[in-house]
Amino acid sequence: MLGRLGTKLAIGLLKFLAILPYGFVARLGDGLGWLLYQIPSRRRRVVHINLKLCFPGWSDEKREEIAQKHFRHAIRSYVERSVQWFGSQEKLEKLVQVDSEVDLTDPDMPPTLLLGFHFVGIEAGSIFINHALRRRCGSLYTPMKNPELDEAAKQARGRFGADMASRADSARVVLRWLREKKPVMLGADMDYGLRNSTFVPFFGVPACTLTAVGRFAKVGNAQILPFIGEVLPNYKGYRLKVFKPWENYPSGDDDIDARRMNAFLEELIPPIVEQYYWVHKRFKTRPEGEPSLY
Repeated sequence: MLGRLGTKLAIGLLKFLAILPYGFVARLGDGLGWLLYQIPSRRRRVVHINLKLCFPGWSDEKREEIAQKHFRHAIRSYVERSVQWFGSQEKLEKLVQVDSEVDLTDPDMPPTLLLGFHFVGIEAGSIFINHALRRRCGSLYTPMKNPELDEAAKQARGRFGADMASRADSARVVLRWLREKKPVMLGADMDYGLRNSTFVPFFGVPACTLTAVGRFAKVGNAQILPFIGEVLPNYKGYRLKVFKPWENYPSGDDDIDARRMNAFLEELIPPIVEQYYWVHKRFKTRPEGEPSLY
């Protein structure tokens, strides 16, 4: 864990990188990712395990190629926090293309859950969707262990009009926001443990998947508006892709609703498979009696 001095230096470095050309910063992160991939690590192993579980038909060569591309994307995304957190509004407006199937500025938008998926561009997409909405929204986040870094992240993520709330306070706060017709942003495609979760397939592998999305939608009478942040090729920036609201959701069945989210992801991932967050232990929590996959 970074000490206070280390944290200040890290934040200072990010602020410095934010004033440099985006192309330079992106290439720096890409190169650092390539370098770190050459060193055996726990995270590199997690990437390979996830890819082997989800794409068992791939050759070793194919898995190696995608694993390295993903690792480079993942490390690059951390370096690009500099631009995303501390870059000017004008800089981000030039870097982020908005491709939305709905009018994000519609003043009559019903209560809405903005469901973000964990591609490597999620930080850019989550920050910029606040700007694209042209209104205040709510956003759930997982607190960082380092309080100074956590505070810097909260301020950066909320600078375009987002009220931030910890996942620990999610139920009460989310329902209040929805009653106020404030769009609420959350991510649910990670393994957060057994609480409020169920096991449904993700690429054919049982995955511990949150059921809170369907419950929030039901109680808050809210629509689900999925979105992703995609990294554009050739260091051109990002695309914020917002999809149409899900129809006939929630169904009233937690398993069906959770499986629908995973099935939606299974359609989004293949075209940009190297950009999904494979460094996360998506299958960490196992059904009772099953051994660890990691």
